[in-house]
Amino acid sequence: MQDEARRVLSLEGEAILALRDRIGPSFDQAVDLIMTCRGRVVVTGMGKSGLIGRKIAATLASVGTPALFVHPAEGGHGDIGMLARGDCALALSRGGETAEVLLMLPALKRLGVPVIALTGRPDSTLAREAEVVLDVGVREEACEMDLVPTVSTTAALAMGDALAVAVLKRRGLTPEDYAKFHPSGSLGRRLLLRVEDIMRKGADIAAVPRGTTVRDAILEMTAKKVGATCVVEPDGRLVGLLTDHDLRRILAGGGGDIGTMKVEASMTAAPMTIRPDLLVAAAIRLTETRPVSVLPVVDAAGKLAGLVHLHDLLRSGAA
Repeated sequence: MQDEARRVLSLEGEAILALRDRIGPSFDQAVDLIMTCRGRVVVTGMGKSGLIGRKIAATLASVGTPALFVHPAEGGHGDIGMLARGDCALALSRGGETAEVLLMLPALKRLGVPVIALTGRPDSTLAREAEVVLDVGVREEACEMDLVPTVSTTAALAMGDALAVAVLKRRGLTPEDYAKFHPSGSLGRRLLLRVEDIMRKGADIAAVPRGTTVRDAILEMTAKKVGATCVVEPDGRLVGLLTDHDLRRILAGGGGDIGTMKVEASMTAAPMTIRPDLLVAAAIRLTETRPVSVLPVVDAAGKLAGLVHLHDLLRSGAA
């Protein structure tokens, strides 16, 4: 069975490498059609080709090319209404004679929708009717009966990926652009999520005015369930931060009457702060360079805008 697996992988790898020699002007034409498409790339295919087509449509959409999959069997029963002038089509068929796909061609022609064919037979009906043909033919399938689509679907998928990446390159897509299409993914969170999106605000901020006793600051810290309390001026400007570490330092030094001791005497003055517009990923990197677990968030005027705990940063998924 291991030998069989190696045989299959060798066949599929060789088929993909063979596609390199077929990359030529037709590939450039396919990219041009997609780039000049004013509407969407409508991908269609039947059976296994359809499953590959769905993946290609998803990949195109993920890199900024509006795309959707239309099942060819449903196309003749109303789904052809999804297409419009300005679209272009990407049709997949191993033999180029899939009846359901061919039945869509007259409707595409009436709408003026150009067709890019991914087929293993450049002399097929689909190829003759298409504006551009990308040859994804293979020498043999992995199935010994040469029936089950295996190597051929891998080749079609690889060509679809090549097309999508070429379009991505042509568009000049940046990581930030990509993140906009993947706001829920880890990349999207790293490139889009900002401190202001996750920081504690308003009544959730642990903060006391200058002149507050350490005892009352501890009560505030406990009520807000965070290991620090911000110290602010009456106008909201941050002047210090009283942390658990500061409290342990007080106790280690012999303590004192926390009922009368003022926070100014034990707080960390001018603590490390972050801006609300800072990327969360950058804030996480900042905490890796300094042993801090709580960061006050201040605006351009130095006024307290929020508070972020290290746990808030890690829970954001932007690490």
